[in-house]
Amino acid sequence: MPELSPDFDSQDHGLVHEHLVYTGRPEDVNPEPSDVASGYQSVAFLLVFSAGLKSAYLKPGRLTSQLLGEIDLQILSKVQAQYPGVHIDNEVVEPSAEQITKYKELVAKTSNLENIKFAWHKETSSEYQNKMVAKKELQKWDFIHMIQMLYYVKDIPDTLKFFHSLLATNAKILIVLVSGTSGWDKLWKKYGSRLPRDDLCQYVTSSDLTQMLDNLGIKYECYDLLSTMDISDCFIDGNENGDLLWDFLTETCNFSTTAPPDLKAQIMIDLQQPEFSVKKEGKILFNNSLSFIVVEA
Repeated sequence: MPELSPDFDSQDHGLVHEHLVYTGRPEDVNPEPSDVASGYQSVAFLLVFSAGLKSAYLKPGRLTSQLLGEIDLQILSKVQAQYPGVHIDNEVVEPSAEQITKYKELVAKTSNLENIKFAWHKETSSEYQNKMVAKKELQKWDFIHMIQMLYYVKDIPDTLKFFHSLLATNAKILIVLVSGTSGWDKLWKKYGSRLPRDDLCQYVTSSDLTQMLDNLGIKYECYDLLSTMDISDCFIDGNENGDLLWDFLTETCNFSTTAPPDLKAQIMIDLQQPEFSVKKEGKILFNNSLSFIVVEA
């Protein structure tokens, strides 16, 4: 699998990661979001978000719309710069009223958006899908992004099939989620059955997703963004930051104080193993790699 950014360390596994998706790609990755505007007087973008931020750390798949709004505006700015005068319809699917408000506030204070029409749909991707199917209004889109949100979809293959059907000629979908080579994959496979989680969250990685796309006969390209996350504080008793990291890693509130001691001890041992993390300059760096998948029309 092609790789990006061979040595990237960051605790900001939100905006930084997604920014690198758009700025750190090698030249052979085709196309960039701006490519869809070539030869058009107008283009249509559909941006499908997950639920909003629910903890002190950004969960895999829980980027706020404010952060994603910043990324969207970067994309839109690039399209505008490369294709001056092109009209852009930019529609957002987001279930959180709070996140939509933050997104709108960001748009309101951003200049040079004259040729962009924004619209927001306060609903989940499934609700949007059901509404469109019921109305038989399957609008075509030139670019769709589904960044860190497929963990929260009950029927992922059906969702992929539906949004793929919305692509116009030469259009693309950008999907971002944790890599099948990441520490998340190992953690979920080994301990997922022992960790409490709600029914809305699925343990899915790029390996699972590409298999689904293969089964659907959908063409795609997959690239890995290599990154690590410093989890050293997890190994310091009573460290507040470490406790939050434990919550983040396990998707469990107050994991440090509520988990069975043997479970925490086992995970603590594994997190220091090479398949989960690397040790560098006295730090324990968790393999936090992401994949982005460009789906073809």
